[in-house]
Amino acid sequence: MLTYSLLQTNGKPIYEYLYECIKNDILSGILKSGDKLPSKRAFAKNNGISVITVENAYGQLMAEGYIQSRARAGYFVSDIHSQIQTEKAETDLIHTEKSAPAHIFADFISNRTLAANFPFSVWARLMRQVLAEEDTALMTAPPAGGVMELREAIAGHLRDFRGIHISPEQIIVGAGSEYLYGLLIPLFGRDRTYALEEPGYRKLQKIYETEGANVIHIPMDEQGIRLTDLRESHADIVQISPSHHFPTGIVMPVSRRYGLLEWASEAPERYIIEDDYDSEFRLQGKPIPSMLTIDVSDKVVYFNTFTKSLSSTIRISYMILPKPLLKRFYEKLGFYSCTVSNFEQYTLARFINESYFEKHINRMRSIYRGIRDMLLNEFRSSPLADRITIREEHSGLHFLLTFDTSLSDRELKERALQNGIRISFLSDYFDTSLQASPYTTHTAVINYSGIEQQKIHEAVKKLAASWT
Repeated sequence: MLTYSLLQTNGKPIYEYLYECIKNDILSGILKSGDKLPSKRAFAKNNGISVITVENAYGQLMAEGYIQSRARAGYFVSDIHSQIQTEKAETDLIHTEKSAPAHIFADFISNRTLAANFPFSVWARLMRQVLAEEDTALMTAPPAGGVMELREAIAGHLRDFRGIHISPEQIIVGAGSEYLYGLLIPLFGRDRTYALEEPGYRKLQKIYETEGANVIHIPMDEQGIRLTDLRESHADIVQISPSHHFPTGIVMPVSRRYGLLEWASEAPERYIIEDDYDSEFRLQGKPIPSMLTIDVSDKVVYFNTFTKSLSSTIRISYMILPKPLLKRFYEKLGFYSCTVSNFEQYTLARFINESYFEKHINRMRSIYRGIRDMLLNEFRSSPLADRITIREEHSGLHFLLTFDTSLSDRELKERALQNGIRISFLSDYFDTSLQASPYTTHTAVINYSGIEQQKIHEAVKKLAASWT
């Protein structure tokens, strides 16, 4: 006969405590599948409680499937352990199929933000102010485009530092660029053809294809995406990063930009998506003007994000829609809720309006310039020096390093990883179904935004040892 101590129920109703005791005995295997439970009357008498208490406990156990009732036979423990073992085995399988992560000493792929570079004290103070002063606004649902204070702050920043003059209403705020790209597909239509640069950011292709869009790849030359191929492709939408292409680092000249705008103006449903993802970090000369500043036909959709400029974990991005598209957006997609919390939006708005963002960018330019210069000096004084060529080092947070070797890119990556160095090559950014361009051979993409300065000397030393 089951007997439980009812002296320590921790304030819970007796039926609930009884239910938990029986359930735990079933899960632990003390009560096995098919075991018969005492009748309600016998159980109640043995434990000195009412029949209704036992009935409530049994009822909850039956509702959750731990026990079952058989007519004129009583209550029996259900067969749940086989299911538990199956789920555990599947979980173990998933866990063991993942290869054990190699020890990474330096990661030249990641774009994470080092904790020492984030303005925690300022951010915390501004967040406390927002909590104290914006209580009503924090509890008010923002429009689909985001909190107006943040959109006004972004518009002011773009006007002062990028020469972009737009109204705050044109700005749509979202939790990461991937989310906003997902909105463009239903906005433009899934029957459109979307052209991407080749090579390019592979995640974009996955996002578009997941949304059901038709994606094609347009080759690039030394000035960017090739116009002749774009015209022959019959694409409707083209996505580019003209101020600093990833991964090649190419800066598109103004002649090619006007050629793209001319292409877009030739058909009403043609548009250009401009990704200006790291324009704040041109480390030599002035920032490259955005295509949006020379667009007079309302054909450019502008994208930018705070994940590069502020933190890779602050998932706040925004897009600027041409006014004709803005009306369509609210008619078709205005029912969407803004995916960024009010807390973060109001805090970021203050961070921009009180000039902290400008100071942060200036500070980070100095830090990144120091990291880049140190990396370049280490490479040029390393055993690799007479076998490498470095280019595209003046814009953004990565540069290209071409290594003269007979080894394949895969062998170079594997050798580097064995020494704790994670690195990628231009060949990784081509569509695997297409023929990679010969100029990508043995060209590494050195992303240095997440490298700690004190590790640079040892990181280059390890890479040189791997390749020589």
